Amino acid sequence: MQVVPITLFLNGVKFDRETTRVMRVAFEMTRIALGVAERRDEVNEIVARTIVQLAKQGERNPDLLCERTLHSLRAQYLQDWP
Repeated sequence: MQVVPITLFLNGVKFDRETTRVMRVAFEMTRIALGVAERRDEVNEIVARTIVQLAKQGERNPDLLCERTLHSLRAQYLQDWP
């Protein structure tokens, strides 16, 4: 698995150390769930942006961050999938 730090995608947004750790865990969980852990492309950015947005809204549970990110991505990108 290729490690991609979520901090690459924070774009200046500051979080405390524990929240950053939780986001990092959720980011890796989501990448594994999507089967994109070996990729270094825009998929990582989309996943990271979603996790950061959810963390900004106050979510701090890595399991819920992962689940809500997967749900959001399905809703955004697979709603018209045959």
